[in-house]
Amino acid sequence: MSVVGLDVGSQSCYIAVARAGGIETIANEFSDRCTPSVISFGSKNRTIGVAAKNQQITHANNTVSNFKRFHGRAFSDPFIQREKENLSYDLVPMKNGGVGIKVMYMDEEHLFSVEQITAMLLTKLKETAENNLKKPVTDCVISVLGTAFDPFLGGKNFDEKLVEHFCAEFKTKYKLDTKSKIRALLRLHQECEKLKKLMSSNSTDLPLSIECFMDDRDVSGKMSRSQFEDLCAELLQKIDVPLRALMEQTQLKAEDVSAVEIVGGATRIPAVKEKIAKFFGKDVSTTLNADEAVARGCALQCAILSPAFKVREFSVTDAVPFPISLVWNHDSEDTEGVHEVFYRNHAAPFSKVLTFFRRGPFELEAFYSDPQGVPYPEAKIGRFVVQNVSAQKDGEKSKVKVKVRVNTHGIFTISTASMVEKVPTEESEASSVEADLECPSQRPPGNPDSEKNIQPDNSDAGAQPQVQTDGQHTSQSPPPPELTSEENKTPDADKANEKKVDQPPEAKKPKIKVVNVELPIEANLVWQLGKDLLNMYIETEGKMIMQDKLEKERNDAKNAVEEYVYEFRDKLYGPYEKFLCEQDHQNFLRLLTETEDWLYEEGEDQSKQAYVDKLEELMKIGTPVKLRFQEAEERPKTLEELGQRLQHYARIAADFRNQDEKYNHIDESEMKKVEKAVNEAMEWMNNVMNAQAKKSPDQDPVVRAQEIKAKIKELNNTCEPVVTQPKPKIESPKLERTPNGPDADKNDEDIEGKSHFSAEPPHQNGDCYSDEKNSINMDLD
Repeated sequence: MSVVGLDVGSQSCYIAVARAGGIETIANEFSDRCTPSVISFGSKNRTIGVAAKNQQITHANNTVSNFKRFHGRAFSDPFIQREKENLSYDLVPMKNGGVGIKVMYMDEEHLFSVEQITAMLLTKLKETAENNLKKPVTDCVISVLGTAFDPFLGGKNFDEKLVEHFCAEFKTKYKLDTKSKIRALLRLHQECEKLKKLMSSNSTDLPLSIECFMDDRDVSGKMSRSQFEDLCAELLQKIDVPLRALMEQTQLKAEDVSAVEIVGGATRIPAVKEKIAKFFGKDVSTTLNADEAVARGCALQCAILSPAFKVREFSVTDAVPFPISLVWNHDSEDTEGVHEVFYRNHAAPFSKVLTFFRRGPFELEAFYSDPQGVPYPEAKIGRFVVQNVSAQKDGEKSKVKVKVRVNTHGIFTISTASMVEKVPTEESEASSVEADLECPSQRPPGNPDSEKNIQPDNSDAGAQPQVQTDGQHTSQSPPPPELTSEENKTPDADKANEKKVDQPPEAKKPKIKVVNVELPIEANLVWQLGKDLLNMYIETEGKMIMQDKLEKERNDAKNAVEEYVYEFRDKLYGPYEKFLCEQDHQNFLRLLTETEDWLYEEGEDQSKQAYVDKLEELMKIGTPVKLRFQEAEERPKTLEELGQRLQHYARIAADFRNQDEKYNHIDESEMKKVEKAVNEAMEWMNNVMNAQAKKSPDQDPVVRAQEIKAKIKELNNTCEPVVTQPKPKIESPKLERTPNGPDADKNDEDIEGKSHFSAEPPHQNGDCYSDEKNSINMDLD
């Protein structure tokens, strides 16, 4: 499994992965760990990340950036209307009232939602992670929504202060309206971002110069850190607001905090550090990489969630950032019931069960309890209709259990709904249904929902509430049905029954079986995509991915032809020159020049197959030339190696004939095989060397290096087992006593007086030499 963390920002993104050695931030195809949040659309494909940012100025109208803040907003939102005036691309309304982005793609006008644009960026990040991990990426953790924050207090906002300043300065100084030309404005944005970073480490005046800014005129300016801080005083004053909100939520005081670590690119601004340090009354820590820390934290969280990784034990509990409430209509009244099901910073993921009493289908509406605390104008989450609800057979209201949940992704939903039906059963079925009887005083063990009760809002005086929470009845709820199982009988009742033995038996009450019927839920969410629309977006993205792949393959094929032309033309005037005859040399050079002209004229925009065919045409001539060069380089080395092996084995054969003791254990027939192999290989080598000497370099070689290597291997296979066989080991003989008997003492004396032996190799005498047992047997006189 892959473990990936993504920090998706408004201007840039970072990717971190968990490996066996720890967590690391990975680089993209440009060896850069920062991937810009930019998508550019062209006539053939899309470019995303670094390549898209590189053409942001030249391709401004179709390059999309800074789109993250458009999520969760309608096109009519005042924020969107303000932002669209400063963008290089067009924002248009979608059919659902959301924000759409209009671009020219594949020479046609296309309209993409913000969700689609974000999906394109995530596709690129996923591809980068897969290329690095060499495996598919299916799960990841993405950074979103903080505990306390200001969405309009970030690095981009500081950049905009600089842009506004220099726009006004250039208008006064050079009479240039920078905002009238989007390309000039984009260049100014890029230069102001660089200037901001330089001012973080320099307190002196820093210059800003842009050549050919507008109307072929150069512009310049300067800014110091103190001027920058005065310019951004309004932004710096806003830093305290989220810090105070944070302390209120945690119910801590500044002196209760022992250490403060700051991350994020904007925290490098000295004034920002000073404001945070002043608020907490202590120096801030910057031990983490400010840009990459969030991505690394996401990767760590992904490793914690992944079953494939073992992480040092510690607990991380996610939280619900905004309080969530439900509102519903009563069955026969105009009043509404409202209840906050998840308060701010409630633990997540988490589920709760609400119990309603209804005679028919009903509707629940979820919304954020504190609209002012949500950084978006729309506080509604969605409407949920619980369907197929009906009254009981006796006309009473049915008990409906609704499970509400905030899942591990932080998304609120009504996951399930069920209606409790009471069904009378026969006596024969009693034993099988006793466990199903409704018993409010008992709860199944291990049920997390039963341990987390919530209290409904009973603010509607005079109205009977029709909802209870998690099996807990409210004071005005109808009483629970009587239980008639044997388990519910008290001892007193048993005694009473014994006293009434003489009385006629009463009619038995029917046993009740409780059945839970699953109910369908119709969800109408405000911003979540419908299934049909989502499937359409997935299909569209798949087509664009395929188009990008095909275009990449086409460009790769074109680049291969161009690279082949340049490489071979250079080498034809260098190392390859003598491996073609003069006529072929001139013809091939002419073909390379013609191919180069074709690439930049009618071959500029051809299909992949056209480039493949053109490359094959060149390789028919170039490949033999390349092979001749390679053979000429490698053949002498392999022939030299073959000669050395032949000399080695010939020397061993000569030593054997001279009865060298190192080889006297080798059988003569085996050595003859070595001599034969050496003679044959030497004759073969002499023949090919003589034949090759008659060939010119522009002709194909008589023998290839691969054939010579095969001959060396054949020679080694024949000779090496013979010349490397080990000499037999010679063990010293052991003396043995004769068995006990009348002549035992005599035998001992004879042995002591006459015993002598030699450990030399056996000669042609009565001794017996066993080559297999590697031992010497000899007679003792």
